[in-house]
Amino acid sequence: MLGTQARGAAARKGVAAAAVVLLGAGAVAGCQPGTGTSADGKPIRISKIPQQAPTGPPQSSSAPPSPHTSAPPRPAYTPPRPASPRPAAQTVRMAPGNQGEHVRELQARLRQLGLFNRNPTGYYGSVTAASVSAFQAQRGLTRTGKVTDPLLSALRSRTHNPAHTELYPPTSRPAGKPDPRCLTGRTLCVSKKSRTLRWMVDGQVRAAMDVRFGSAYTPTREGTFKVDFKSRHHRSTIYDSPMPYAMFFSGGQAVHYSSDFAARGYAGASHGCVNVRDKTKLAKVFAQVRPGDKVVVYK
Repeated sequence: MLGTQARGAAARKGVAAAAVVLLGAGAVAGCQPGTGTSADGKPIRISKIPQQAPTGPPQSSSAPPSPHTSAPPRPAYTPPRPASPRPAAQTVRMAPGNQGEHVRELQARLRQLGLFNRNPTGYYGSVTAASVSAFQAQRGLTRTGKVTDPLLSALRSRTHNPAHTELYPPTSRPAGKPDPRCLTGRTLCVSKKSRTLRWMVDGQVRAAMDVRFGSAYTPTREGTFKVDFKSRHHRSTIYDSPMPYAMFFSGGQAVHYSSDFAARGYAGASHGCVNVRDKTKLAKVFAQVRPGDKVVVYK
């Protein structure tokens, strides 16, 4: 009897122990905390065991993305900007090699601005091109030495219409201010600097023309002289050369027409005389000049 009771008590203790183990396992598995009852009826307190946070970096999933996952947004489409149109090429109106009245007007206008230091010739050469380039530089334009419509407009707005005497001056170079000795009386006023001769009466210019002088070996004398005599069909006794419309002023030196000057220009020189290349002009002056009229030769 006693043995039977002892075995019964031991069995109840075993069942109670088994219940404690199962309840503990439930708590570890994440069940809520609660109370249990032992085999003898006494309550048993069961505590919740805290779960530990996982350590280390999260493991990436190797599973393929869901077909319902939205793709990253694409950048908005920006249409390309159209290329800036190139400026249209400007029409060239005048360039080196041109000649004519339009070139003569261009030169006269450039001379008004002090950019062309010669008298108009009507020929567009290197001197004219350099003057055009200088004007382009002043106006902030590309220096090409060629004339376009914008350049013509700018030039015309800053100059006046050239007078006939500006377009057709009597000499190739500007004669400049005359020597004070030329401002009184009847004077043949000869400038070596501008290579010009002006026939002046009481300070007024009656005629002007290009001249050339003697070389370094036979220089033309400078100073104030007077016309000694005139010879319409003179011929040099020293050089045996013609000297038409000669007006002698200093020994054998005279103002006269030179066919060599007319043909070769300043490539040659005289033997000391003042050569004139415009025969028609000189003939008119020869008819007006009288012996005793003043002759002034200066630099």
